[in-house]
Amino acid sequence: MNIEIICPLYNAEMYIDTLNTNLEKQKKVKFTVRYLLTESNDHTKQYLDENCLNYEVVKKTDFSHSLTRENAAKTSKADIIVFISQDIVIEDDMWLYHLTKDIGKNKIAAAYSRQITKYKNIEKYTREKNYPSVSRIVSRTDISTLGLNTFFFSDASSAIQRSVFEELNYYDGKKLPINEDMYIAYKIINGGYKIKYESDSVVYHSHQFSLKELYSRYRLTGQFFKQNSYLDQYGTNSAGGGLAKYILKRAFQDRNIGVLLRYIPDMAARFIGMKVGKIK
Repeated sequence: MNIEIICPLYNAEMYIDTLNTNLEKQKKVKFTVRYLLTESNDHTKQYLDENCLNYEVVKKTDFSHSLTRENAAKTSKADIIVFISQDIVIEDDMWLYHLTKDIGKNKIAAAYSRQITKYKNIEKYTREKNYPSVSRIVSRTDISTLGLNTFFFSDASSAIQRSVFEELNYYDGKKLPINEDMYIAYKIINGGYKIKYESDSVVYHSHQFSLKELYSRYRLTGQFFKQNSYLDQYGTNSAGGGLAKYILKRAFQDRNIGVLLRYIPDMAARFIGMKVGKIK
């Protein structure tokens, strides 16, 4: 099937060369790449122009994690749309093949990659928990056991069958502040389709968030859950609590002093941010 990779960019000059080079190395798949460049202050546009790459410019005031992707998807003619973020690092030339090879088979309408971090911070353990070494396929029948985790999905590196995306009306024209990937995953699962977590499709996705950045991210996440309160019935608190326990357990096992010292303020920033977001 034809594949179109869609990648939003913003001040991406430190990523774009490596990213585009690694995309061009992908094997066993037929694909095109389209970049969505939000008005930037760096030399990203110059790079795209000099290398004759396919891109569209998005005004800052128009950018939305959901609507920008939705508008691009509506003009795509591909069978499979792959969404990626600018800061992933792809080192495997079979990443795209593994990500997309089962889309359209046995009601599998979407898939997402395994994410690994290059840092030994808290993100190391969240990645372990959320992106294990074994692939899995989830459907509506898994909701009773997995709860909210049934809808776990990341468009940092994901694929979706375009016809299903269209059938489900994309993101319903909503300007979501964050978690647009969970929003569409919920619709896919409850639409009777399946999502595959593909552990053989691997990307590096690494962050060193400050406490202020974490607070801001979780405040937006809180806003998302307030706007989509129907998700609370699937155990939003238990999902977060399970992840927090896993991080603490693994940090003790590894004797990771840096993580143990960071643990309480980090969890507090997430918790307070989420609460404030839900209130506002």
